[in-house]
Amino acid sequence: MSSFSLQSLLRPHILTLTPYSSARDEYTGKEGVFLDANENALGSTTDSGQYNRYPDPYQSAIKERLAPIKGVRPEQIFLGNGSDEPIDLLIRATCRPGRSDASTDNIIIMPPTYGMYEVSATINDVELVKIPLTPDFQPDTDAVVAAVTDTTKIIWICSPNNPTGNLIDPESIRTILKAADHSLVVVDEAYIDFAETTSWTGELDNYPNLVVLQTFSKAWGLAALRLGMCFASEELIRVLNKIKPPYNISAPTQALALEALGHEREKNEMVAQILADRQVLAEKLLSLPIVQHIYPSDVNFLLVRFMDAKAVFEYLINRQVIVRDRSKVKLCEGCLRITVGTSDENERLLTELRQYDGPTLPDTSAHTGTVTHPEPVSNA
Repeated sequence: MSSFSLQSLLRPHILTLTPYSSARDEYTGKEGVFLDANENALGSTTDSGQYNRYPDPYQSAIKERLAPIKGVRPEQIFLGNGSDEPIDLLIRATCRPGRSDASTDNIIIMPPTYGMYEVSATINDVELVKIPLTPDFQPDTDAVVAAVTDTTKIIWICSPNNPTGNLIDPESIRTILKAADHSLVVVDEAYIDFAETTSWTGELDNYPNLVVLQTFSKAWGLAALRLGMCFASEELIRVLNKIKPPYNISAPTQALALEALGHEREKNEMVAQILADRQVLAEKLLSLPIVQHIYPSDVNFLLVRFMDAKAVFEYLINRQVIVRDRSKVKLCEGCLRITVGTSDENERLLTELRQYDGPTLPDTSAHTGTVTHPEPVSNA
């Protein structure tokens, strides 16, 4: 039986905070003469629609549609302005900023990982504890557990991980969830739709300290909408709703998200196409002498180690083919992160790389690149 207590984890003033009460909190009906919110009753200065009324502050229609898709209850869903909003809110709800003694609140991250965990912690002036992943991009579980203290408020786990592209061993996550039963353990599943695994949302009722993040930006193809999903206990969702801005998700975003949820089959078809294109792209990249290694991928991108990643990156930039330089990231030395594009975009990338005539290449007769077995990365 877990001894987790959310109330003991929260900052004391959050417990007693009186949230802002919007006009749509006081009257939730859809019909009536609305003279309560100081909106412009005459309409909007746009030809593309009428946006003069404030949106549903709790996005109820989306949550009702989304809940059965994700196998959760609507009350276990928080929707944010991207996943970055719940990342920030979770830190603000639990971590006291600016302290520098034995009682200092902290969060744990496992680099290399998504950069916003560190950015949000720094913005909120919260101590950051870094436990690097092992060379095969898995948690050093013993080190993570040993680093947990009474003031560790959040442990962040990105699975599948960005920028390495791999799933995190579920037994490692389970071990951390059990050992850190006085902390929130956040599993960020932004890329879960591309992975052959089940979501941790199915474990929410088993682990009260578990939080799961997902997004509409990747598989659903809605990055421009900035809509993130946070799944947690009903108690924690109530806290996030209490401290969020009143109307954090716009009416156009809510309408388009509802439309997208009616096209789950199309989303799955796009995922299947991306996965097929990823395999083709990986195989063709491996035929290039400048490619040393492609790491196994459970996502819509490839982490690729080149003989001179920086030179290749600059070469591609000059030809308006934009990839992500990860060569300065610990454990990703010599690597570029390449998103799977359309067939034409992938072929354009390959064409440019075939024409690359950068620094003199060593003998490649023993080239043994692979996409199936991860290996430690060294400076290449």
